Amino acid sequence: MKNDFKGNKQSLPRKPCAVCGRTMTWRKAWAKNWESVLYCSDACRAKKTLKQTP
Repeated sequence: MKNDFKGNKQSLPRKPCAVCGRTMTWRKAWAKNWESVLYCSDACRAKKTLKQTP
């Protein structure tokens, strides 16, 4: 991903949150670890353990 973003948000990569399924759009803060970003928020990160336990 280039750092010369000019405002076209339509072309940014997107992927769904692992817990709620909400679409997350690429952010500059996630540039170095976009592949490992799984959750859209701290709330979903906290719920991950609740969903995995039977």
